[in-house]
Amino acid sequence: MQTTLDLYTDYLLSSFGQTTATGLSRLTDGAVGHDAVTDLLNRLQGDNRMLGQHVKPLIRQIQEPDGVLLTDDSIAHKPHSDENGLAS
Repeated sequence: MQTTLDLYTDYLLSSFGQTTATGLSRLTDGAVGHDAVTDLLNRLQGDNRMLGQHVKPLIRQIQEPDGVLLTDDSIAHKPHSDENGLAS
């Protein structure tokens, strides 16, 4: 089975809408738990270079001359979440 990082990057690259740790867990029928993705992201925090090096070969295989890859690190509002210093 693929590693959590492999699955997570494949999930990000193949998704057309909003991606979440819960969404990946649901997609894998719980084989990859929400906590596993969160732990992975915490370990990678500040190490975007490693994530970029991991996905770059695949991106180069599928790139188009007029294509773009957009990333967004914003936090989506959840009605049940409390405001805090990081997300308000």
